[in-house]
Parts: sequence; structure tokens; C-alpha cells
Amino acid sequence: MNSFYRKNNLIQTYTLLLIDMVTVVLAYLAAFWLRYRSYKGFDENAIMTGALLLLFCVLNVVVLDWNHYIFKRGYFDELVAVFKYDVILLIALGFCIFLLRQGEYFSRLVFGYFGVLVYILTYVSHILFKKYMINYYRRSNSADKLLLVTRREYVQSILADMRMASEWSYHVSAIALLGDCDETQIDGIPVIACGDNMEEGLTRATMDTAFLYLPDESNEVIERYVNYFDTMGVDCSLSVANVHGVTATKSVGTVAGHVVVTYSNRVIDYRRRFVKRAFDIVISFIGLLITLVFTPFIALAIAIDSRGPVIYSQNRVGRNGRVFRMYKFRSMYTDADERKKELMKDNELSGPMFKMENDPRITKVGRFIRKTSIDELPQFYNILKGDMSLIGTRPPTVEEFEQYNMHYRRRLSITPGLTGLWQVSGRSDIEDFDDVVKLDLEYIDNWSLALDAKIFLQTIGVVLLRKGSK
Repeated sequence: MNSFYRKNNLIQTYTLLLIDMVTVVLAYLAAFWLRYRSYKGFDENAIMTGALLLLFCVLNVVVLDWNHYIFKRGYFDELVAVFKYDVILLIALGFCIFLLRQGEYFSRLVFGYFGVLVYILTYVSHILFKKYMINYYRRSNSADKLLLVTRREYVQSILADMRMASEWSYHVSAIALLGDCDETQIDGIPVIACGDNMEEGLTRATMDTAFLYLPDESNEVIERYVNYFDTMGVDCSLSVANVHGVTATKSVGTVAGHVVVTYSNRVIDYRRRFVKRAFDIVISFIGLLITLVFTPFIALAIAIDSRGPVIYSQNRVGRNGRVFRMYKFRSMYTDADERKKELMKDNELSGPMFKMENDPRITKVGRFIRKTSIDELPQFYNILKGDMSLIGTRPPTVEEFEQYNMHYRRRLSITPGLTGLWQVSGRSDIEDFDDVVKLDLEYIDNWSLALDAKIFLQTIGVVLLRKGSK
């Protein structure tokens, strides 16, 4: 199973498990209170009964996997499914009472109240969860952005299939059409590439995965597009109707009811990604507290040194083409962006990235906070939001991104970071953007939690020694 499907299953399974556990606890506590109007009699046996009941809930969800088809169940089907689940829990509760020999002490009213309450709470919570995931999450920045690649005559039927599937984990963010077309959007979805501009359009597209439905195309054409997405580090799902000897199949799944084979550059365990995200949240909280302490002093120094805002923000391009606002303490004069055009001739780094050792746009205070990396502190807010990670590849500006080719685009296949492999490898000594890309791709291809820990410790050393920051 590729990362696209694995992530969706993990989110669905563990979120619903948590919801079901919470409803069991709430129903059990409410049933006890409704019967006795207090918790004075809530002794060790009652707690043990509740704990065993919770265990049965977990076993029912994990072993029987009863929530697997929840998004394919309508309102009535959900009523029936929850009823069956309720019966199992009541049988389990009866077993717990018998096992603990609580029959003469355990109130039948608690038993009845629990059965009614857990049924209502589970049904309502499942309906609300489905509505949230389909109506909100699917449109959020966290959902997977899916690019549809096909011909014009198939678009409407594919979009209809996707609507019928009621899939929550992705939404179609863009369409790429083989052949000529005059349309800029179809059903409100932008057409970002067609005809002769396919390669350029695909390179600029915001997408986490691509769905290819190309039943009339030759193996050569299909292989070319699969290679396009492989080069960019984007998962590519190909309808099995198109598989005529295409090699390197990674996994099988479904997209909107279509059986597909998916080509992934590298599959990453989402449990490790969860650990990485949890670490980001913890460190970003600590980082923001440090930022809060230093901000008054930094703000005063910046204000005395030059006119302008204390915080500088700029659009950057993040994971798979998402544009976000990145924040830093201002280290340049306010006209820095306008003056950059005049200084491009002095760029010391070949490629789309700009670098100049003695950049005249940097203020006196700016030179110090850059040298000490203090200017980066506000980016802990970006990390907390999820736009960035602590460790990753540096996010390019929109101007830089517009100069990317498909090979460079692969840098964006992961969440950008505050620091990364090329930053701790002597970033001031690198003179070719291709060397930056090489180090970034080395990080992506060899990513592990251990590598992140190593880079994190090296970053601390780089910052303390003030090495490689100019």
C-alpha cells in the first residue's frame, strides 16, 4: 500500500477509534450519573467494568474493523451498523458484570441507559465526523491535492465518479488535458496544462498525487507521464485500463471507484511522519516561547537601526506547490525586493536561488541576526501551523519556483524545513544550486527519524559556532 492510501487509512482508523472510545466513556459515566445522580458509588469495580468495556470497544474496532466502510454507509446503513455495534457492547458489558460478579450490585438502569446513550452518541458522532471530513477536511490544506490527467472527453465522467465516491481524503485541485483545449476551468476546477505546455504546467501545479486516465494512449505516452511524476517526486496513480506492459508498479488501490496501480518515488511510514510532526509541534512551542522572550529586544534594535516593520513576511512555495506566508525578523531595508533586480548580476549562486556575500540590502542589525540565525525565530509559527517542519528543504520564493524544472520540483515533495542537510553542510560554501538540490534529494531519499535527529544536533552546533550563515 502506498503512502497516499496508508495515510488515509491511518487517519480514518485512529480518529474513529478515538471517537468510539470517547463515546463509550461518556455514555458509561452519563448512565451511572443518571441512575444515582452522583458518583459516590463509583468504586474500583465500576472502574474495572468501564476499563474492560473500553477494551472491548478497542478490540471491536481493531479486530472486526467495523468502521472500514463508514464513508460508503448512508444514514440508514449507519443506524444498522451502530445498532450491531451497540449489541456487541451490551453483550460485552454483561460479560464484564458476570466476570466481576457484579450482578447483584450493578443496576439494570445503568445497563439500559448505557445502551441507549452509546447508540445515540456513536451514531451522531459518526455522522458529524463524516460530514466534517467530506465537507471541510477535503477542502482544507491538509487534504491531498489530486491532479487529474486525461483527455477532454473523459473529464466529466471521471469527476462524476469522484463525486459519487464521497471520498474525504483528497479533492481534485487541477486538471491537465492531453491535446489542445481552450478552457481555463471545468466545473470550477482550473485547467493548468494542455497541449504543448504540459511539462511546464505540471511542474508548476500544486499536487500531492496524480490520477492518470489515458485509455487511448500508447505505452510510450503513459511511460513518459509516469516518468514526469517520478522525476518530481509525486505519487502517480494509473487506471488499470491503461496498464499494457508499463513497468515498476508499486501498489494497487482505488481512486473514485477506479482500480489503479500507483507509482511512488519512495513510500514513507506515516507512523514515523506522525512522530516527526509531534516533534515539530513540541519544538515549535518551545521556539515560540524563546521568540516571545527575545522579541522586545530584537524589535527595539531593528526599529532603531532602520525604518520599517519588525516582522518581514513573504510568499514561499511549500510541499507539492502549496503557497504559504513565511515570517522572519526583518534583516533588510524595506526596499530590498525592489533592489534585488539590480543586484541579480552579482548573484554568486548559479541557478534560480539568489545569494550575495556582501548584500548591501542587509542592515547592521540584520547582519547580526542573520549570522546568529535569530532572524529565523518567527518561523516556529510556520512550523506550528504545519506549513513548515523543523527539518526539511528550504522553501523557495515564488519567483524561484517559476524557474524550476521537473528535477528541481522534487525538492518540494516533502514539507519544507527551518533547517536541513544543505544548511549544515556549509551553505556559505555552496556556489551551484544543483549542489543544493543534490543535498536536498539525498535527504529526501534517505529520510529517517535518526537523520532528522542528527541534522537537528548539527544545526545547534552550526548556530552556536556561527558557521555557514551569511
